Amino acid sequence: MRLSLKIIIILFFSLFTVHYSPVTGHWSLVAGHKLQGQSHPSLSTASKKAKKFYLQAREHYNLREYSQAYALLEKALEADPSFAEAYAMLGDMAAEQRNIEEAIINYDRAVQLLPDLDYNLYVILGNLKLLLGQYAEAKQDYEKYISYNKGPSNRRWQTEENILKCNFGMEMMASPVPFDPKNLGDSINTIHDEYINAISSDKQTLYFTRRLPTSAIVAKGPDAVEEDFYLSYNSSDTAWFHAFNLGPPINTRGNEGAISISPDGQLLFFAACQRDDGYGSCDIYWSWKMGDRWSIPRNLGSVVNSATWDSQPSFSSDGRTLYFASKRSGGKGSSDIWKTELLPNGDWSLPVNLGDPVNTAGVEQNPFIHPDDQTLYFASKGHQGMGGLDLFYTRKSLDGSWGEPVNLGYPINTYADEITLVVNSTGDIAYISSDKFGGKGRQDIYSFPLYDEAQPNPVTYLKGVVFDKESGNRLQAYFELTNLERNEVVVQSVSDPIDGSFLVCLPTDRDYALNVSREGYLFYSDNFFLTGIRDQAKPFLKNIPLQPIKVGETVVLRNIFFDTDKYDLKPISYIELQKLLQLLQTNPALRIEISGHTDIVGSEEHNLELSKNRAKAVFDYLVTNGISPDRMTYAGYGFSNPIDTNNTDEGRANNRRTEFRIIGR
Repeated sequence: MRLSLKIIIILFFSLFTVHYSPVTGHWSLVAGHKLQGQSHPSLSTASKKAKKFYLQAREHYNLREYSQAYALLEKALEADPSFAEAYAMLGDMAAEQRNIEEAIINYDRAVQLLPDLDYNLYVILGNLKLLLGQYAEAKQDYEKYISYNKGPSNRRWQTEENILKCNFGMEMMASPVPFDPKNLGDSINTIHDEYINAISSDKQTLYFTRRLPTSAIVAKGPDAVEEDFYLSYNSSDTAWFHAFNLGPPINTRGNEGAISISPDGQLLFFAACQRDDGYGSCDIYWSWKMGDRWSIPRNLGSVVNSATWDSQPSFSSDGRTLYFASKRSGGKGSSDIWKTELLPNGDWSLPVNLGDPVNTAGVEQNPFIHPDDQTLYFASKGHQGMGGLDLFYTRKSLDGSWGEPVNLGYPINTYADEITLVVNSTGDIAYISSDKFGGKGRQDIYSFPLYDEAQPNPVTYLKGVVFDKESGNRLQAYFELTNLERNEVVVQSVSDPIDGSFLVCLPTDRDYALNVSREGYLFYSDNFFLTGIRDQAKPFLKNIPLQPIKVGETVVLRNIFFDTDKYDLKPISYIELQKLLQLLQTNPALRIEISGHTDIVGSEEHNLELSKNRAKAVFDYLVTNGISPDRMTYAGYGFSNPIDTNNTDEGRANNRRTEFRIIGR
């Protein structure tokens, strides 16, 4: 017996043809490749009746008349139950009709009856068993194939690679990771497909794609579907309210997928295909929030979107970096993960390939950057996995490079394709879509506790509204969060232009300076000392008043730091000083008094001198950086003007402060 080369190639490289949803990045099984009938110079049976029925079955099989072919093969096996080729053809038919289990049973019978029927059957059996996660059995078949020392070198090389997959799969199954998925229930999941996309930083809003059949596009065929975005709110991690359609202008009559919400909730990114304003097969679009509405989506443009496929965006909490998957030229494999940055002028930078060790010569896609801006989750076929697409995570180093990706392990990953993982801001709960656990329909959304080693750094947040201190009107303002230790801006954000609402992510175990600014107003500063806090910190709920620039207004410079009983500026003070410098440069007519204040510890004389010297240190810094001394004065007030009690550590810390007051403009 000699199997058709086309059978070998099809089963070797891609047993199934699948329908790929380019916008969501998910597959569904559909009819595809046609296997060829077998043509053999001789058959193993001595039964003329069995040969007759077999040859008749082959003719029907070549015409895809499966029921007739199946009936004739049954008759052939009645005539000769040890007819190996008949079982092989039954295996071919089962494989072509996507019945993997039946194909394996029949191919196994064929080689048991006639081990040397065709050595290629062993690689086909290995591939089929690998698809079902039968790693030990698949490895035996692969090794049997290798033992023949025949076949093209590329097939032998791929077989050896698949043996490594079998070994890896067995290792993973021998050391499972904790995994307890819970269906999110009827409020989220239906009899249709639901694909997880995002969860808000406050963990109260879930975004997902629902794939529905629709009569609106029935002309395209009976299997026509429409993919739309849905969202659901909750008051806890488990009690989700009934999901509703996100609606226009984001959802249209076409298909939208792979939605990403910026961690501050102000920007929305998604993929759409075959649009009139597109540059390739699929492009990335974005929209921004205005009160309770979203703006008309805009294409990110030809710098980001290529002439091929660009999809699956994920926006970082730094307010600048967009990660996405693309098949553009210049990558390492058929699909790579890239990044682009939002520039100060509103344009996007030329995308950069993440390179080694994230991308491989295989497939990498579905990036999800956690709000900690350090942990990236993604799907890959190129890294060592269990058969299909596996989920991995990698962590960013201080120099911006990415660490070696880590497989999330079994049973999160299996022999099947695992596509998308989303992790909440505190890092303890992950969300996936799967059809492997029963559920309400096909793909359902599940949550599960993410085991410790795979968790990102927890993230808390500052949430509230910005408003005009005098009128009470809500304001759009610019937020900048700076890592005090590294003097590096780690988060940029804006409050909503309609209602002034904001949410700023604060990864734990770091110290931050916060600056809030708007043209025509004095800036607001604050700080958050989270070093040493690795667990989930409570969120900060705070409304921020901005003061219009006018004579008499005072600003507390909360990020000016001195050592105890000293007046030398600590380097971390330069972040705040640069903001004050910028304010004076932007408003050249502004005149200010810089004042120093202390707590009640120590003598009045000592505190007056100390506060005066601290105010002078700020004055000197500004003069050194180009501000005329004629525009400024400085004074020390000691402990004469407290703004808090001196009976607590926190109160005394608030009283130890540097301020500036507008004295002319």
